[in-house]
Amino acid sequence: MAETLKKGTRVTGADRDKLAGDLKKRYAAGESIRALAASTGRSYGFIHRILSESGVTLRGRGGATRGKSKR
Repeated sequence: MAETLKKGTRVTGADRDKLAGDLKKRYAAGESIRALAASTGRSYGFIHRILSESGVTLRGRGGATRGKSKR
């Protein structure tokens, strides 16, 4: 399904629900929003919006954080 999407086409109804379900599973399995966007040919914002609309709890950004130092 995701491979047949053309950039800029509207995704509505059952197609959107199917895409949301697929993206939700892949995101839950550990794929990043950027990786999902690259593999589907859609924008980061589109993927983020689809995941948010489908009730997914988005992960925080990775990397080092500034916590209290343990001195």
